[in-house]
Amino acid sequence: MIKRNDVQITGTGEKTIVFAPGFGCDQRMWRYVTPSLEKDYRIITFDYVGAGKTDLRFYDHTRYRHLSGYAQDVLEVLAALELQKAIFVGHSVSGMIGLLASIQDPERFESLIMVGPSPCYLNDPPEYAGGYERSDLEGLIELMEKNYIQWASQFASLVMKNADRPELSGELEESFCSTDPIIAGNFARATFFSDNRKELSKAPVPSLILQCAEDAIAPTQVGEYLHRCMPGSEIRFMKATGHCPHLSHPEETLALIKDYLSKPYE
Repeated sequence: MIKRNDVQITGTGEKTIVFAPGFGCDQRMWRYVTPSLEKDYRIITFDYVGAGKTDLRFYDHTRYRHLSGYAQDVLEVLAALELQKAIFVGHSVSGMIGLLASIQDPERFESLIMVGPSPCYLNDPPEYAGGYERSDLEGLIELMEKNYIQWASQFASLVMKNADRPELSGELEESFCSTDPIIAGNFARATFFSDNRKELSKAPVPSLILQCAEDAIAPTQVGEYLHRCMPGSEIRFMKATGHCPHLSHPEETLALIKDYLSKPYE
């Protein structure tokens, strides 16, 4: 699993933090956050099969049609490293992937830190507002299939926000374009059409929700919903705008993570 998921290990601390990338991203996205934690923690970064430098021979279209397949990646990496009580930091959809994995094997997790998570991207009135209608997401997938390059450019700008710093959306666009379009489309369907609201109450470990401002992918009401439904959760509203604060506002992201980890768990 170490080679399959391109697992990288740094740091010297007794406790371990596992950083998981969001949809269309790879472990390089954490590079502004992890170095400051290496003195106090063992740092694990990895990619899901199909992203980054992972071994594409292990890509299984059926397995990765659902988020459970990505949760299995997480559990297999933790098992290969013989990790127990790991701190799991998941960006975007990896927040839910981490939750699913922790429900399946809670002993491997100490806490979850979710950066811009969403349990369901679809609106389900009147109880829930995920931010999108089904037609919106079907249109997104259709554009991916028809013109992947155009989709990557448009979606990167929507996700990143921070229009005054075009290099950020440029990096995200490059990350999207480095992924096989078929693999990206499969992950997109698994991500945007999933509904994990029923799993929230099963959260077995404490969690921190980092909610960005002006997040078009996971708006504020979604973070608030998560906080209400997840036992043992805390929420922090960030000044950072967009959906990738670990790239656009790494100092604030790091400060909030450190503050959460400095507190004793009840």
